Amino acid sequence: MPRGLRVRLVVAFLLAAAFGALLTAGFTFDRARGAILDRAEETAVADLRIQLDSLAPDLDFPPDAEDLRGLTRQIDQAGGARGWHSAASYRGGEPVSAFADAPPVPDELRETVQDTGRAVHQRIEHDGRPWLALGMPVAYAEESADKDDQSADKAGAKGNDSDALTGLTVYASFPLDDDAADIDALVTAAQAGAVPALALALVPALFAARSVLRPVRRLRLGAERIAAGELDTRLAAQGHDELADLTRSFNTMAETLERDAAELRRLESGARRFAADVAHELRTPLAAMAAVTEVLDEDAASGVLPVDTEDAVRLISEEVRTLARMVEDLMEVSRFDAKAAPVHREDVDLRTLVVKTLQLRGWAHDERVRAVLPERAPVRVDPRRVDVVLGNLVANALHHGRPPVTVAVRAHRDRAEVTVSDRGPGIPDDALPYVFERFYKADAARPRSGGSGLGLAIAHENATLHGGTLTAANHPAGGAVFTLTLPLVRPPAASSPGPT
Repeated sequence: MPRGLRVRLVVAFLLAAAFGALLTAGFTFDRARGAILDRAEETAVADLRIQLDSLAPDLDFPPDAEDLRGLTRQIDQAGGARGWHSAASYRGGEPVSAFADAPPVPDELRETVQDTGRAVHQRIEHDGRPWLALGMPVAYAEESADKDDQSADKAGAKGNDSDALTGLTVYASFPLDDDAADIDALVTAAQAGAVPALALALVPALFAARSVLRPVRRLRLGAERIAAGELDTRLAAQGHDELADLTRSFNTMAETLERDAAELRRLESGARRFAADVAHELRTPLAAMAAVTEVLDEDAASGVLPVDTEDAVRLISEEVRTLARMVEDLMEVSRFDAKAAPVHREDVDLRTLVVKTLQLRGWAHDERVRAVLPERAPVRVDPRRVDVVLGNLVANALHHGRPPVTVAVRAHRDRAEVTVSDRGPGIPDDALPYVFERFYKADAARPRSGGSGLGLAIAHENATLHGGTLTAANHPAGGAVFTLTLPLVRPPAASSPGPT
């Protein structure tokens, strides 16, 4: 099948035009062919009747074979350009012809003439050519008691009253070459006119396809602009057909999308501003609460507080620190949403960042964590933000997986990779696509941890800020595997020493 709506419309239009032209040409050809043959038959019957009216009165009745042969010779000679080949029979006898090359009289034609007593004709084929065969009974011109004793001047090709038939039947046949030539000329003319007709039909086909596809093309371009974010796109609706109604529906859809998108942006902006304002307002009271809990922690550590009060103080201190981390995470998320997160890049070896992260959090000598740092991996990153990513990944592996947690660094082509893997149960398959979403919980019935629930989301945002990626997967042998990928910085090639 042709591809493209324009090609299909043009092909369909041409097929419809060709079918209509073929149907019209076939009907016209059939009528013209019938008219040509009918005219030939009527003319032949009239000519044969005239010949018989002229020659039959001179025939002696009852005629013998020689009389019949003489009659057929006269009919053939009178036929002239028509090329008659005639035969005659008396009272159902075998037809007699003056020439041996005359086509045989069809048996069906003889039977029909004898049964009906009227002039009949039949188209036959002889020597590969079309012929017309005629059969015409000869009747008396006037009624008489004894038909066999009537004189020849009272016989003629009447054939209207079966009681007045003489018993003489004349058969004649002639080729239809001229009529066949006329029919062939009709076929040739129809074939010669088909190609120009299709060529002419191509013009309205192209015009129709263009008129149909123009609004479709505008709709496609409008949909592409809508998909690109230009929600103010509107199309001009012209006419009152189905495509115009579709264009108006498109405009209504675009208007609804624009209105809904504006409302969503307004709500999203309000939610972000609300979260940022709340986090900002909470920082001051949390700072005061943290200072107070530090004093209480010192009192609890010195043993001056009752045991119950000491446990309550430690619980309050832990919750205050958790709340402070959550507020800081919310502030960081608000910076990401506002595209205002600062990035201070430095050239550093990724192995150095891994070692510093493990040392700062007390994991450098922890048997549960091991580092695999076989090769240099120079990167240009913000060390603080990469430290946040690595810290979140290792802490998440220690909390949800089982040790040992392995942190491996390797350089691969133009990318540096850090993988953090554990030996735990892994991440449920249905949770894998959502692990980096904010506040996502694999089990909604219980919290994931005592943290803010934003650690992996912040780690993912930090990786994106550096033009890298952060992915999560399950190891075939068990356990979760987080992979941080960052652009690798190749050192510049050493320049060759100049001439001395």
